Amino acid sequence: MQFFDRLDDRIAAADSVVSVGLDPDPDRLPESVQDADLPRWQFNRRIIDATHEHAACYKPNAAFYEDPDGWRALRETIAYAHGKDVPVLLDAKRGDIGNTARQYATILEDDHGPAADAITVNPYLGRDSLEPFLQHEKKGIFVLGRTSNPGGADLQDLELASGEKLYERVVHLADLWNDNGNVGLVVGATAPEELEAIRELVPDIPFLVPGVGAQGGDAEAAVEHGLADGVGLVNSSRGIIFAGEDVTNRGAPEKFFEAAGQSAKQLKTKLNQFR
Repeated sequence: MQFFDRLDDRIAAADSVVSVGLDPDPDRLPESVQDADLPRWQFNRRIIDATHEHAACYKPNAAFYEDPDGWRALRETIAYAHGKDVPVLLDAKRGDIGNTARQYATILEDDHGPAADAITVNPYLGRDSLEPFLQHEKKGIFVLGRTSNPGGADLQDLELASGEKLYERVVHLADLWNDNGNVGLVVGATAPEELEAIRELVPDIPFLVPGVGAQGGDAEAAVEHGLADGVGLVNSSRGIIFAGEDVTNRGAPEKFFEAAGQSAKQLKTKLNQFR
């Protein structure tokens, strides 16, 4: 089963398009959770236990796992999410050439351990840098299209000789690269007009829409324009997993995780108003 078919099934089962970001920043944990001294994989398990019934997908960011113990924690997290029948999208923003790209793409290969079901990639080195990812026909490949960070405009808004903006060219290329039907786009929710315009350019490609939650993106636009035939993801990371960071009860970390579950449920309910 291809990733987007599996995601479609999961969206229906959970009645949700919520992607829960798993970015376990130790500096954000309240004392009650720090005192519990949970390793990353166990912290993620507690978050997954609290949120899985509201999650269409989990999205760990590779930056929080790139240390001696991190990759094991990531593999454990992927395996545990799969045990709950929830797919995992690794937010890695990879994009390189030759052997380097092929090595990065091994995270999508099951014979290397519990494999991610999808990955984000950076298109700015061209198609050959993404080919090792694209050839994994059953995996989802989310190309950075229009990002929500303020500095994204430094390059993405540049006008080309053709008259189109650079991000519009990237969007068209992503459509051309979608030979296997496994390409999605990352499009931020903080500029709803651009989100709508990009949807008009590529009506059939599912979007991963970050920026809803802590960044204050437009939830209605994220749903209206982010889904293609009902398939797509709206991500919240900090807004869910750190919803309980003000919990200071020593010896009561369960309240922290309960808050994450409530936040995921609230976001699901909010987004479902517009589906």
